[in-house]
Amino acid sequence: MRRFFYAVEGSVASLFRLGLIINPVAGVGGAVALKGSDGVVEQALALGAVPQAQNKTALALEQLVPLKDQLQILTVAGAMGADLLASLGFHFQICYTPESSHTTAEDTEQAAATIAEQGVDLLLFAGGDGTARNICAAVGERSTVLGVPAGCKIHSGVYAISPSAAGKVIAQLVKGELVTLTEAAVMDIDETAFRQGIVRAKRFGEMRIPAELRYIQSVKNGGKESEELVLDDLAAYIASTMDDDVRYVMGSGSTVAAVMKELGLPNTLLGVDVVENGKLIASDVTATELLALVQDYPSKLVITLIGGQGHVFGRGNQQLSPDVIRAVGRANICLVATKTKLQQLEGRPLLADTGDASLDQQLQGLIPVLVGYNDYVMYRLGLEE
Repeated sequence: MRRFFYAVEGSVASLFRLGLIINPVAGVGGAVALKGSDGVVEQALALGAVPQAQNKTALALEQLVPLKDQLQILTVAGAMGADLLASLGFHFQICYTPESSHTTAEDTEQAAATIAEQGVDLLLFAGGDGTARNICAAVGERSTVLGVPAGCKIHSGVYAISPSAAGKVIAQLVKGELVTLTEAAVMDIDETAFRQGIVRAKRFGEMRIPAELRYIQSVKNGGKESEELVLDDLAAYIASTMDDDVRYVMGSGSTVAAVMKELGLPNTLLGVDVVENGKLIASDVTATELLALVQDYPSKLVITLIGGQGHVFGRGNQQLSPDVIRAVGRANICLVATKTKLQQLEGRPLLADTGDASLDQQLQGLIPVLVGYNDYVMYRLGLEE
């Protein structure tokens, strides 16, 4: 299982973008002995069930009230988020409005997809396994998520152990703590069979969640030998995961040079090279030459940061012009660095100074950084303020 870590520095980066979706009728079937809520909401309410999802979500959000000025919240109108946020004094933006006050699974999926498309650091949702399935169907592993347990059955691993625990995890993220991320299974049972005494669970996918509050262990301040071992791991992993018929733009610097060495290819230490299918197809390219190679062609960018400064773009790699970066796409940037190099930043964000303010803004946000063999951390990339 891959492990990731968050690094969010609230004092220098943009606001923490939090998505919120509440399934307002989650769990209503439990208290009236219906063994679930799927397909029996009206029956449960007729039997006197009182929805508790709002109250449980409030327990999570109360942990964030002292941090509300550091949050930018994207949510759903009415009982699916906005009503509760307003009652707790949060500022928020409504991204989706259900057609009816009787919300459906389709509302959850459409809301989740809309919020994910607008980009959030974490999507918080309240519900049960059915809600988790809806979120998974809409966003998959595109967004980091966390569930507030509010349903009758919680078989999925994407939920916090309690509502307040969910809030505490998010509070740590907002404050700038490092929190382990992992992939957790989305499970659900057949409620019709369950009501007949048959437990039939099924796996519906995985989503990325904050797993626990744990700091990254400090990397030993070893000498060159230790650094070389880390670079060997980085290089071996990148080389082993390169796709066929994809053009890899290899940035400048000794970290990327280690990858080229692993590939057995000559390298321009202070320039940009292009590799495809294990072969060097262009060396020490200009911005114009590079754009011609990546425009309308599957491409990825392997790049590192400047130690101590944190610049990813705009320092020593002007060949990576705004047009080139846009052609490659943010999702295809493979940022590599040792943990030592990241720790030297002391929590400051990575920097993008492409010369295009609009692009710099588009690049902002959490970005995965490869720090070892199949070992990633999530770190903030943003403008220095």
